[in-house]
Amino acid sequence: MFSLISNNQSNVKNDVLSGVTVALALVPEAVAFAFVAGVEPMVGLYAAFMMGLLTSIFGGRPGMISGATGATAVVMVSLVAIYGVQYLFAAVVLAGLFQILAGILRLGKFIRMVPHPVMLGFVNGLAIVIFLAQMGQFKFLNDYQQWQWLQGEALWIMLGLVALTMAITHFLPKLTTAIPSGLVAIVVVTGIVIGLDLEARTVIDFVRDMLPPEQAATASLKGELPSFAIPMVPFTLETLYIIFPTALIIAAIGLIESLLTLTLIDEITGTRGRGNRECIGQGIANTTNGFFGGMGGCAMIGQSMININSGGRGRLSGITAAMVLLGFILFASGLIEMIPLAALVGIMFMVVLGTFEWSSFRIMPKIPVTDAFIIILVSGITVAFDLAIAVIVGVIVSALVFAWKHAKHIQADTYVDENGYKVYDLRGPIFFASIADFKGLFTPETDPEHVVIEFKRSRVSDHSGIEALDGLAEKYEALGKKLHLRHLSPECRQLLKRAGSLCEVNIMEDPDYHVASDELGG
Repeated sequence: MFSLISNNQSNVKNDVLSGVTVALALVPEAVAFAFVAGVEPMVGLYAAFMMGLLTSIFGGRPGMISGATGATAVVMVSLVAIYGVQYLFAAVVLAGLFQILAGILRLGKFIRMVPHPVMLGFVNGLAIVIFLAQMGQFKFLNDYQQWQWLQGEALWIMLGLVALTMAITHFLPKLTTAIPSGLVAIVVVTGIVIGLDLEARTVIDFVRDMLPPEQAATASLKGELPSFAIPMVPFTLETLYIIFPTALIIAAIGLIESLLTLTLIDEITGTRGRGNRECIGQGIANTTNGFFGGMGGCAMIGQSMININSGGRGRLSGITAAMVLLGFILFASGLIEMIPLAALVGIMFMVVLGTFEWSSFRIMPKIPVTDAFIIILVSGITVAFDLAIAVIVGVIVSALVFAWKHAKHIQADTYVDENGYKVYDLRGPIFFASIADFKGLFTPETDPEHVVIEFKRSRVSDHSGIEALDGLAEKYEALGKKLHLRHLSPECRQLLKRAGSLCEVNIMEDPDYHVASDELGG
């Protein structure tokens, strides 16, 4: 991976300064995703504050930043449009409870099932998504209320400031790591814009462009402390029916993105987060959001990378980011509003460069074609649709590829032992994909009276395998011959025993259960 990351261990100075940098980068993202969800900007800012604070305290990955995200915002659109923001708050509470339950049930471990090609596709696709999201900052709302690309001097100023931000972020760490380069870049670029009175779009310009004309003139990011309030929805089964699907999707998407981001940061920092604790932390944060007027969210890979790049390693970095963001909202909204968008775009472009797995281009010709296909597939689906869908599709395709490859591995060596029994010494698993090849190994018509299947190098993996054994035993019995199973592992014996109990349901109609399990020869 293209690395812009220092190896400094966590310390108070790094965490605090990194937190300030992250807080500045959180603002436009939170506002933008609030508009995506169809709620007021403050709902997104409250979400960024509460998600960042609570996941930093209770979550399982120090240094990871959470807030309002696009992945969850797009799920909320229809619920807000049809039923209103109070139903959204109720859905976020329920989503948080689902996530807490997932942590209690220790479901976070299932993130280990995500193959490496899917991870590569995830980071590459997300890097492209982050890059494309910044393109919106190169547009403005003209007098006809239509979005138009920057042109002429405005475009050149924007590009110049973005380039300056990227240059400072990249080269300053080569001189000193005392102060996060991202924070220095934001301060320097803001000072240049103010000092030279450049016509550069700022954060407040972005907010005003997103609001109706009658509200834009008085737009501000100044707010108050979020206050507790139970969502104003009827406590009925009908309400549960309305919010349940949205809550479940928010919970699932939030956990997938958070756990994948956790895994990525683990690899970068050489440490290990706690997935189940992160599930609980995300759940606590989302539940609190619903009761305090926030739109919820999950881990943010862009802001997390900014934090790691800036030297933030401990929980203090996320806590600082959240508290500084709240301080800006309460006391210093004017400072945030004057930050040029170009500075934040430049920071995010550096995140894109650091997130994209450039080595994937080099390894593509060297890895199996199926793995290369999965990397491209997951990247494309992430960009075109959604991260959660991309990961799920990637895992399913990887599983199918794995099943197809292992279906070809079922083989058998045959010989006749001292008792005159024909032995099929199996190699490879018996499961749904290998059944056809498994059945083709046997010749019941020409085999002797007693046939043994040797399982020292094989195992029965699923119910399809049991059914295949049962069907094979029926063929031998129909010919007056006996099939024996030898050296089954304890797990396979238990699987057969359980299946036998199911077959016992039909004993009254068919008293013969044909698969015999014995311990011939030990």
